[in-house]
Amino acid sequence: MAGGGFSTSGNGGTHFEAKITPIVIISCIMAATGGLMFGYDIGVSGGVTSMDPFLQKFFPTVYKRTKEKGLDSNYCKYDNQGLQLFTSSLYLAGLTATFFASYTTRKLGRRLTMLIAGCFFIIGVILNAAAQDLAMLIIGRILLGCGVGFGNQAVPLFLSEIAPTRIRGGLNILFQLNVTIGILFANLVNYGTAKISGGWGWRLSLGLAGFPAVLLTLGALFVVETPNSLIERGYLEEGKKVLRKIRGTDNIEPEFLELVEASRVAKEVKHPFRNLLQRKNRPQLIISVALQIFQQFTGINAIMFYAPVLFSTLGFGSSAALYSAVITGAVNVLSTVVSVYSVDKLGRRFLLLEAGVQMLLSQIIIAIILGIKVTDTSDNLSHGWGIFVVVMICTYVSAFAWSWGPLGWLIPSETFPLETRSAGQSVTVCVNLLFTFVMAQAFLSMLCHFKYGIFLFFSGWIIVMSLFVFFLLPETKNVPIEEMTERVWKQHWLWKRFMVDEDDVDIVKKNGHANGYDPTSRL
Repeated sequence: MAGGGFSTSGNGGTHFEAKITPIVIISCIMAATGGLMFGYDIGVSGGVTSMDPFLQKFFPTVYKRTKEKGLDSNYCKYDNQGLQLFTSSLYLAGLTATFFASYTTRKLGRRLTMLIAGCFFIIGVILNAAAQDLAMLIIGRILLGCGVGFGNQAVPLFLSEIAPTRIRGGLNILFQLNVTIGILFANLVNYGTAKISGGWGWRLSLGLAGFPAVLLTLGALFVVETPNSLIERGYLEEGKKVLRKIRGTDNIEPEFLELVEASRVAKEVKHPFRNLLQRKNRPQLIISVALQIFQQFTGINAIMFYAPVLFSTLGFGSSAALYSAVITGAVNVLSTVVSVYSVDKLGRRFLLLEAGVQMLLSQIIIAIILGIKVTDTSDNLSHGWGIFVVVMICTYVSAFAWSWGPLGWLIPSETFPLETRSAGQSVTVCVNLLFTFVMAQAFLSMLCHFKYGIFLFFSGWIIVMSLFVFFLLPETKNVPIEEMTERVWKQHWLWKRFMVDEDDVDIVKKNGHANGYDPTSRL
């Protein structure tokens, strides 16, 4: 599996020699199982909430509403705050856990943080599968959320730091690929367990989350720690040894010295979260926060959370709704594979802009069809129109899967300098989980009130985010992480104005004011 050596050019003629070694590939695959767990949690909730035995036990009012004809609008029959809390509580817990995960990632390392995530996942799975009441169910989801917070903090950093620059994008997207595989796995499990007589199929669906949880835990025990983390914590010789091992060459001195220098700068930062707000770090912060907000306002998680519920709302039978969710899950996986192979060739900006056009058109077409064919009281779409809606949703999902899905995690993980990387990743995960929580908690209510207009709502946001990418997002493909400032931010038409140290700004201001003008007014 080891490939030939190659060099990644740095600024000013720096070359980092690296081979694609088996240990890098294996470590990345094992670490990326954190995405498998996250994806399974996303996919499983929508499936079990469409199962009658689950609704009867935990949400009897929703069950009654779905069974009585003419009782409520088709768009409103799943509108229940408790049902939405079952899904969204995971993300609220993940949001809280992120703050603690930032500390463990920095002080204990990426590897140990992934191990903590795996332990949270396993305990949460046990509580969910054995749940006897709603409180037990929600506590289990909260513990799963803690696992998501720790896992999403550590895994993208681990992947970005251990991968050679040339294939960093592709290896980092293994995380998102595993998210999509987890969603598909959950959809397949839900489709099978829904057919189990006796009403315990939902327990099996929730319990099988233990499979990716165990994989992540075992993976964290066997992967190597990143050289960046070891050097940052003062283990220079061990960091050098690991760097030599993962790069497959003895010529690692230039990269090692750059990591040591980055670590020295990082240690001078006593308050990384406060440092994030410094002028020179604002571009990375703005880009990362914006990407997380926009990722959720594509509407993807709302659709993937509630795919079976959404298809059921549109008139598909329970079995057909789960089957349609499996189809969209499979499209999600295959399209993410496209991103793995294209992100380091076509670049981040191209994929995001192309996907914006594709998502916009498919959302508008879906809204038009539903506006004409699905009313508050209509029982179902015709067979032909139903298939067409599924095709359009698959078109939309495929565009997201090779763009905003993986790149929403990849770009923030590769843009922050080492001194603010853990804090920056923490803010990234925090914002993502906050808006994931908002969308999970609000989607069924929004579907009830907006009806088919929900797709037009998301379409408007897709226009906004595409304009943001076009004007404000720089290209980061094939740029070493520690050279982002010089080769990316200082070259951008807008962000280069922020690449000035606070002390330098103060000096310039003093000199400028002495001459009667403020030379930083254009910065």
